[in-house]
Amino acid sequence: MSPFLAYEDRGTDNASVPLVLVHGHPFDRTMWSPQIEAFSTARRVIAPDLRGYGASPVVPGSTPLSVFAADIEALLDDLKVETFVLAGLSMGGQIVMECYDRFPERIRGLVLADTFPAAETAEGKRVRGAMADRLLREGMRGYADEVLEKMVAPYADAQVKAHVHGMMTATAPEGAAAALRGRAERPDYRVLLTRVTVPALVVVGADDAYTPVSDAEAMHAALPVSALRVIEGAAHMPNLERPGEFNEALGEFLAGIDAGFDA
Repeated sequence: MSPFLAYEDRGTDNASVPLVLVHGHPFDRTMWSPQIEAFSTARRVIAPDLRGYGASPVVPGSTPLSVFAADIEALLDDLKVETFVLAGLSMGGQIVMECYDRFPERIRGLVLADTFPAAETAEGKRVRGAMADRLLREGMRGYADEVLEKMVAPYADAQVKAHVHGMMTATAPEGAAAALRGRAERPDYRVLLTRVTVPALVVVGADDAYTPVSDAEAMHAALPVSALRVIEGAAHMPNLERPGEFNEALGEFLAGIDAGFDA
């Protein structure tokens, strides 16, 4: 049984396709605040807290991406949202890929931001397992302090840094550790991307050290119908660091989906 997810549900159903936003690790739905504000005036926008994050239930152990995807599917069933554009950043982008594998017929478009499709390496699995153990042992603050200026660029606005740091330190270590363990076992989505039949938008911060521009270019090349947008002056979270540029790219993509055009 999927836990009841906390979520934001703004705007109203109309001719525009609903937008579903999937946050990354170790954040919560407030990372999408600039997009919720910008796009809920013209369409329905839904942003859940994934299990283990924000106000959603914390489930210790290991949370595979398939479980996150099943939770999102159950939430959208409850909200009676049949078709939608699905957007995710970082881990959220990998969950979006898992969702497309599970229920592609419901998805009208994909937005893959600062993410990558490959399975974890053996060293990556070791690192994620060690980090999960550390978070359970020490809590989130030390980790948040260390990675803040990789999540957002060192030159990012102070308020953006404070928001990102606050999301990380508010996350339950048990939820973050469970996601790290589950994500370490994710499948390889690279072949899946070549089979995507809906338009896609690939977005990346120009200075992203976690998922560099080369990863975004590879996804763009693999997807049959896609647009690529590199956001200058941003690292791993361009939606917060450069919301104007991010929203412009997303807005153009959504307008095309509403009109029935390809990317």
